[in-house]
Amino acid sequence: MTPAAHTQVGAVMEAYFEGLHQADSTQLRKVFHPHLAYVCATEGDELYLDLETYMARVDGREPPVARGDPREEQILEIAFASSRLAHVSARMTMMGRDFHDLLTLVRYGAEWRIVTKVFSYVPRED
Repeated sequence: MTPAAHTQVGAVMEAYFEGLHQADSTQLRKVFHPHLAYVCATEGDELYLDLETYMARVDGREPPVARGDPREEQILEIAFASSRLAHVSARMTMMGRDFHDLLTLVRYGAEWRIVTKVFSYVPRED
């Protein structure tokens, strides 16, 4: 894939991480596709949400930045299946949990957007 596509997906991920850290649904709406599928695959906490339900949850949480949580994240892999389809594997820590996200991105007009967010988490061990 082109360097420009990598840069664009990297920018989406930066906005994604910052939006989660700030619990900013306005910013997150700019990175999520309107038909987002949000899936928590953690045993005992399985969830299947749409964009509006997920954004309501984000709006109701205390932002990790307000809790004093530092931003801790890492993109593990960016893979392109085509010029319109990408996959990102990422790790992040917030709210006392270590998360592993598997994100599918598609072209939405001229932009990349996250259309699926499938993740699991474990309690953080400090």
